[in-house]
Amino acid sequence: MCLAIPVRIEALLDEQTALAEIGGLRKTISIALLDDLQVGDYVILHVGFALQKLDEQEAQRTLALLASLGQLEAARQAAAGVVPA
Repeated sequence: MCLAIPVRIEALLDEQTALAEIGGLRKTISIALLDDLQVGDYVILHVGFALQKLDEQEAQRTLALLASLGQLEAARQAAAGVVPA
């Protein structure tokens, strides 16, 4: 299953990588496909790559929807690279 989820940028590590917060977890992600990111921005993350910037309200709505569908934990695990048994 492929899943793209909103994550918050916690730190910019260099021009191509950042530290993102994913439901309490932190993961290094690629930001090579986007320009002008700042700490606190939300992006759509898919297989370790930030694909698109989005506003905080949309990110929060999407995270709430995933949580209500019971998918937030699966999304967090997928983003963290955890493979279900």
